[in-house]
Amino acid sequence: MKTLVLLSDITSKMDPTDYIGFTFFVGCMAMMAASAFFFLSLNQFDKKWRTSVLVSGLITFIAAVHYFYMRDYWAVNMESPTFFRYVDWILTVPLMCVEFYLILKVAGAKPSLMWKLIGLSVVMLVTGYFGEAVYPGQAALWGGISGLAYFVIVYEIWLGSAKKLAVAAGGDILKAHKILCWFVLVGWAIYPLGYMLGTEGWYTSILGTGSVDVAYNIADAINKIGFGLVIYALAVKKQDALA
Repeated sequence: MKTLVLLSDITSKMDPTDYIGFTFFVGCMAMMAASAFFFLSLNQFDKKWRTSVLVSGLITFIAAVHYFYMRDYWAVNMESPTFFRYVDWILTVPLMCVEFYLILKVAGAKPSLMWKLIGLSVVMLVTGYFGEAVYPGQAALWGGISGLAYFVIVYEIWLGSAKKLAVAAGGDILKAHKILCWFVLVGWAIYPLGYMLGTEGWYTSILGTGSVDVAYNIADAINKIGFGLVIYALAVKKQDALA
């Protein structure tokens, strides 16, 4: 009962011009809708592709749960929910890396590739959290380490072993891999930009400071749902080819 009252108070006091709060609500509903779509479509795929679509649903479901908390945190405190964001990312970003491995298994991808990408993503996120929330006075240092891990991921999927496996697989898998690579290169780029705008460092004199919660919310929805839709489209093509 107390929870219902709290949520009622939050929604009744939401400022109509609070675009950050609006995007938190939209992001939450979009992630929930995407999760329902991916989970309900599982039965149309064989076991080989069902796992990939299931992971896509888990990514958006985890994000939906965290957005539920983030929107309420924002409405009550009017502060960026940094802690909840990183808890979300530390779960969903490694799962997005797993998607690369799952679609490249047909070309002989080994679990070592998956663990390499997961390890790099964890380093990227943990060091980013240290710089943004734990040691803000050393934000540039921790951000540099985080950025380095990000660029290693970009290199691995664009030019490294993941790219070679995608080329070997060819066809629809190569096309899907390339689209996912663009999500990482362009879609994920908003996160280091937001980090620099939200912390103090050598870059502050160039970029200034400010909140990018709206951009974060939009980027999260596009990246996570977009990732899943690419995997879904690939699974549909492969399923149709077997029919």
